[in-house]
Amino acid sequence: MTDAVSVPPRPDRLARALFRFRQSRLSVIGAVMVAVVLLLAVIGPMIAPYPQDIAGAVSTAERFQPPSLAHPLGTNELGQDVLSLTLGGTRVSVLAGFGVVLIGAAIGTLVGAVAGYVGGWTDEALMRLTDLTLTIPGLILAMAIAAALGPGFQNMVLAISLSWWPGYARLVRGEVLAAREEVYVTAARALGAGPGRILFRHVLPNCVSPIIVKMSLDMGFAILTVAGLGFIGIGVRPPTPEWGTLLSTSRAYMPDYWWTAMGPGLAMFIAVFGFNLLGDGLRDSLDPKGRR
Repeated sequence: MTDAVSVPPRPDRLARALFRFRQSRLSVIGAVMVAVVLLLAVIGPMIAPYPQDIAGAVSTAERFQPPSLAHPLGTNELGQDVLSLTLGGTRVSVLAGFGVVLIGAAIGTLVGAVAGYVGGWTDEALMRLTDLTLTIPGLILAMAIAAALGPGFQNMVLAISLSWWPGYARLVRGEVLAAREEVYVTAARALGAGPGRILFRHVLPNCVSPIIVKMSLDMGFAILTVAGLGFIGIGVRPPTPEWGTLLSTSRAYMPDYWWTAMGPGLAMFIAVFGFNLLGDGLRDSLDPKGRR
């Protein structure tokens, strides 16, 4: 009688996933782009050539200067260096994106896990609430919540997060429904483990991979949503630089002073494109069907 196929140790599985990830050049490029964005989010304000502009300094004598050695991305209508504002806005936009994804994933994971494991009327009630939230466009719901809470970084992140969790709830519920029928869950029940221990110690750890993939893919969309709220004026308010707010201000001076929008627009493109490439690479690497 042959033995059952053994599951490779976790370090071996991670090594295989990393090997598959490195086989895709686009995934590696995405990882490099994301690493650069995260690095600039940390040190951007410290390496900005004109840090006083990030704090709101005004120099009307240098307004609308085209790109030059002194100002690589030119200056805006207040004489502020666009490169410095873009570097300062990187921290705000990326931090807001991370906040939205983490809070949305935490709420959605909890709702989906409880609904999938408990089942019955609890599952029905939580999923109908999820469906109700999904019927409202996420940006519209975020705009309504942000308008009610008022402008500000914390309110903006909270508003978007409250419209972000249903996707995670649906994903986790499906994963938990499949995982709760596995042999190891039956064995844990037989050993006397309670529902809470089974859910959080055995079921959810085996659902981490799809959650991580979705979080990496959602980062780009979260950054775009944050920029969207800033663009329409209900996100972060000046003088705090944020990519959406910078684009909103520069649109009044297009196309004559095009460089005022080039910095934040290019930064947003790199961040969103990088996170999408990274998410695709993680999905291919962590997909159990791709394992050999």
